[in-house]
Amino acid sequence: MRSEAEGAAPEEKEPVDSADETADDSEEDGKRKKKQGSFWKELPVLIVVAVVLALVIKAFAVQAFYIPSGSMENTLQVGDRVLVNKIVYHTRDIARGDVIVFNGLDSWDPEVQVAEPSNPVSKALRAVGTAFGVAPNEKDYIKRVIGIPGDHIKCCDAQGRVTVNGVPLEEKSYLFTDPITHEQNKPSNDPFDVTVKPGQLWVMGDHRELSYDSRSHRGDPGGGTIPIDRVIGRAFVIVWPLDRLGTLPIPATFKQPALEKSGAAALPAAPYALGILCTLPLAFLRRRHYFKPYQTPGNLAKSPASKTSPPPSSRSSRVRSALW
Repeated sequence: MRSEAEGAAPEEKEPVDSADETADDSEEDGKRKKKQGSFWKELPVLIVVAVVLALVIKAFAVQAFYIPSGSMENTLQVGDRVLVNKIVYHTRDIARGDVIVFNGLDSWDPEVQVAEPSNPVSKALRAVGTAFGVAPNEKDYIKRVIGIPGDHIKCCDAQGRVTVNGVPLEEKSYLFTDPITHEQNKPSNDPFDVTVKPGQLWVMGDHRELSYDSRSHRGDPGGGTIPIDRVIGRAFVIVWPLDRLGTLPIPATFKQPALEKSGAAALPAAPYALGILCTLPLAFLRRRHYFKPYQTPGNLAKSPASKTSPPPSSRSSRVRSALW
């Protein structure tokens, strides 16, 4: 007997239409080309949007700055990139110890001379580099705030320290220290004694022997101080190079409560003094009212012009109530 397997006929494969395969392949290739084409069309738009967003953030919120000189060593090194917060001083006042970036146009000479680009392409690249903090800007400076309006700043006391409102600053934590000799800069080689005027700031670099700061501009119209309205913002973090990534906090010496005594002592008393002055007329009127001659119904019946004093007990009670 023949088995069913032996008698079974082999299955025949259906013929495949090569035209259908070609159509499917061409359709897929068309879709792929369309996707690639749309990407290249959208790329310029994406670039423009990214640049616009970056410029908006730079103009109103945060901007990167390149450090071109060693005036803030060792806190900041040449070539560092820092981010500057432009919003912070809309929410609080500038504080002593802040590291700030300000514009020195028409007030201070540049610390670093940068050659002007010779052709339009170089100028455009320079402008873009400055905007994104990869190229120096000779008009902008970065310093540490030592004195705010009203502060009396003097150098130096018996131990060679800078004093603010009579309080010495302990600056060893941030003043420049030579990496080879390990010698630290003095707070200042030049003596000075200044009182910061309203709307101005006294600023100094951490590398005191190299920094061309307020001490070197005392002959200028501002007496070495800079206008507050020229401050761009507060440098708060180092973002490049990555091995120097870190924040820029206010040193502890600027948080001494004694620094605020001279300016704050008179402030709490002012509202109380004003309140006392305002209540004096009211107290005077009340006393006049309670000290009027006492009139009884009998006295009123005798004569409108006749006046007699009230009994002592009644009068004293009225005076006591007026004082209380």
